Amino acid sequence: MEIATARLQLEPFNDSHYQGLRAMDNDASVMRYINKGVVKTPEETIESIRRVQARWDKYGFSWWAIKHKRSGVFIGAACLQRLANVEDAPLEIGWRLVPEQNGKGYATEAAKAIIDFAVTQAGATYLVAVADPDNIPSHRVMQRLGMTYKAKEQHYNEICVVYELHAG
Repeated sequence: MEIATARLQLEPFNDSHYQGLRAMDNDASVMRYINKGVVKTPEETIESIRRVQARWDKYGFSWWAIKHKRSGVFIGAACLQRLANVEDAPLEIGWRLVPEQNGKGYATEAAKAIIDFAVTQAGATYLVAVADPDNIPSHRVMQRLGMTYKAKEQHYNEICVVYELHAG
């Protein structure tokens, strides 16, 4: 399901997003808080698109490509998924942006739209977001979303800060 905001168009991952996703997956500055900074191979990017498409089919939500509404330029990705992809875990929101798009409010704008989707379309009443303890910009996005700090927990085989939101 596509989502439009004032400045953004969110589209479920598909093959047309490969180049934008590949650029992020191959950028160590984007990956520094994801995958321990290890960039992905082209094959891993393709596999992630396939995995996300399967989750869309199964759950009706997963990862969206974020495009600038007017220009159509790929600027990042955001998600609604089960925390760490564990079947009975709480719903998690997440995001990552092309580096030159940071600091423009796009992550917050996309995440707000996904929160609305989670509440109205997926019936969510509780959401979490996780980040590397050193990823202060993501902590700030979580705070702007009205999320509150919960704890440090292990997810994705890493220690993460966890923020939570009681919604709906």
